[in-house]
Amino acid sequence: MSVENHHKVIIIGSGPAGFTAGLYTGRANLNPVIFEGMQPGGQLTITTEIENYPGFETGIMGPELMEVMRKQAHRFGAKSIYKEVTEVDFSKRPFVVKTYDEVHTADAVIVSTGASARLLGIESEKKFMGYGVSACATCDGFFFKNQKIFVVGGGDTAMEEANYLTKFASEVTIVHRRDEFRASKIMTDRVKKNPKIKFLTSKVIKEIQGKDENGRKTMTGAILEDTKDHSTIQVDVDGIFVAIGHKPNTELFKGVLDMDETGYLIVKPGSTYTNIPGIFAAGDVADKTYRQAVSAAGTGCMAAIDAERWLEAQE
Repeated sequence: MSVENHHKVIIIGSGPAGFTAGLYTGRANLNPVIFEGMQPGGQLTITTEIENYPGFETGIMGPELMEVMRKQAHRFGAKSIYKEVTEVDFSKRPFVVKTYDEVHTADAVIVSTGASARLLGIESEKKFMGYGVSACATCDGFFFKNQKIFVVGGGDTAMEEANYLTKFASEVTIVHRRDEFRASKIMTDRVKKNPKIKFLTSKVIKEIQGKDENGRKTMTGAILEDTKDHSTIQVDVDGIFVAIGHKPNTELFKGVLDMDETGYLIVKPGSTYTNIPGIFAAGDVADKTYRQAVSAAGTGCMAAIDAERWLEAQE
């Protein structure tokens, strides 16, 4: 094992948690390495305006905030590697972290791999993703001016997205598999008061329709199935936004780190310690409750301090 591929701290994943962990471990002279993965900067790189991150009175764009955080971490000695981690071995020390073409080792590891939007999982969804189908209202709403769109889901996310999309669309219909919503009362009431929003309950999207002419794809409609009597209807619609929640990016750690039934990593209360000493978890990967940029950054700071203290105790 080459010495140059050994690090005191490896951070797997970027985003507010990973970058804050990089900033703090960098300032503690631990020379951290951040594997930025498939989506450098994390979920915030696909959001537009962020108005609720403290310190930016008039708001800031998601990608811009991530770039600022990245530079700040780099300023204190953190290094980014723009590769995806494909395998880990936490059974022995130093811990082993592999990409498709490199092997790295570390004395401590901070996992901040975040979460991704859940999708419907049908073939036609894949086909029209980016061509009428989206999982991010704030990224793509702008392209649906004066069009008819569906928002799929029944939680707060779906309500929020539906409300936001009425700024652009002529009509927004919330499609939900049950006849009542999981969303909080305040969000549901807000949506019900919005004259541009309609509801289709007890329905699921069976298929997304469209045409594909010489690689130019256009979505034209959808086939909906009733969850009670299984009858189907065809509806013309210009866009579909999927808002059925998130799943943590923890495939890599299955059978290695303790996780709940959804896949969120379990940490010891009041800390970022996982079940393996020397492995810490920060951000959305271990947070199914808040999932905010500011709370992710907070746990990134906690993980860095936990790792620093743990490393000191090992020496």
